[in-house]
Amino acid sequence: MTSTIKGLLAALATVTIWAVFLVATRFAVRSNFTVEEILLLRLGTGFLVTIPLMIKLGILPRGQTVVGALMLGLGASAIFPYLVSVGLAYAPASDAGVLAPGMLPFWTALVMFVMTGERPTKPRLTGLIVIFAGALLVGLWQILYGSAEGAWRGHILFLAGSFLWAIYSAYFKQSGFSPLHGLVIGLFWGTLAIIPFLALSGNVSFTGVSPRDFILMAFVQGVLIAVFALVLYTIAVRQLGAAQTAAFGALTPVLALIGGAVFLDETVTLSKVVGVMMVAAGVVLASGLFDRKA
Repeated sequence: MTSTIKGLLAALATVTIWAVFLVATRFAVRSNFTVEEILLLRLGTGFLVTIPLMIKLGILPRGQTVVGALMLGLGASAIFPYLVSVGLAYAPASDAGVLAPGMLPFWTALVMFVMTGERPTKPRLTGLIVIFAGALLVGLWQILYGSAEGAWRGHILFLAGSFLWAIYSAYFKQSGFSPLHGLVIGLFWGTLAIIPFLALSGNVSFTGVSPRDFILMAFVQGVLIAVFALVLYTIAVRQLGAAQTAAFGALTPVLALIGGAVFLDETVTLSKVVGVMMVAAGVVLASGLFDRKA
């Protein structure tokens, strides 16, 4: 297998897993699981799986400011998945695909501009504008004409989670840590800080959850999504480059739309399809793939 093919397969698998997170979590919080139970399985299982890496790489976010240490310790492991998971209790997975991972390039560019003064190139700026327009089309149309009651709450949570992930990404970029090292730091401190609150919330009992569903959700959330997706993403970046891998992120909203329609019977309107395609095109432009042609 050539390095390019290996990178393409890793990138495709990564964005598929990201879409699976949205669809599976939407299904779980609408059935027998609470949001707190989902996060507990994600953190607890991921923690156990990565103990060898914690021992090898270490779990201290050295050289960081207080805010940076908090973002590295809690941002990716607990805050972002919690907000998105709560949002999925209100709004469809297809909306989440647009407003969470789809809006990430927009928020990241904004955060990097505020923190470092970094300005996007013309192709990236065009992509960011297209992303914003597509997200506005999906979100505003759903709020004004959507049938999902309270979907606007989910939209706000998706946007908030995506924005906080962008802040995390900016601090992570400046930290100098490898992706795996950042993963174990987040899983260790996220588990240590959040699980006691989850246990005391009164929403963790797994009542009505079968052993089969428990094991399956633990694998999906804690192994497939929390750990395996990052490993595949790292492989894709190494083989294809950052810009090419980021461009594959355009598939996440599309896959979430398809998955929501096929597995969750979510309504697919023309406005949503147009919005998803706009966001997907914008993500490709914002990835920097066309910067040399600018």
